[in-house]
Amino acid sequence: MREVEIAVVRLRVNGEAVEALLPVHKTLLEVLREDLRLTGTKHGCELGECGTCTVLVDGRPQLSCLVLPLQVEGRVITTIEGLADGATDHPLQTAFTALLDENPSPTRPEIQEALAGNLCRCTGYAKILEAVELAAARMARA
Repeated sequence: MREVEIAVVRLRVNGEAVEALLPVHKTLLEVLREDLRLTGTKHGCELGECGTCTVLVDGRPQLSCLVLPLQVEGRVITTIEGLADGATDHPLQTAFTALLDENPSPTRPEIQEALAGNLCRCTGYAKILEAVELAAARMARA
């Protein structure tokens, strides 16, 4: 029988230091959902194709299904839950995408390009595009 290699991993998730004893093969997605109970990060294809597991690592989008926690040790990890300001949701929580952090007033084609790697099975993308535009408008007013 083969032994599972275990390591102590120190992460910074949503502003909090987290230390966990984990199998080294466990993905960041699995750790976030199963160990830290941050279920806003979703299981999708688990092949890096759909984008449903995207989190921010040092402010940049990363597919958590393709990242091992040891690879992001000491870096800043932000999930959808970590975007809130106390009890106030961040506009991205009520809409969608890290695009607005880099481009607060994206055009429809820019939104479509930014979302190109995300799979939507339920809305045909129309509602998602509208949600990003709504978030941009709310952020501009704030």
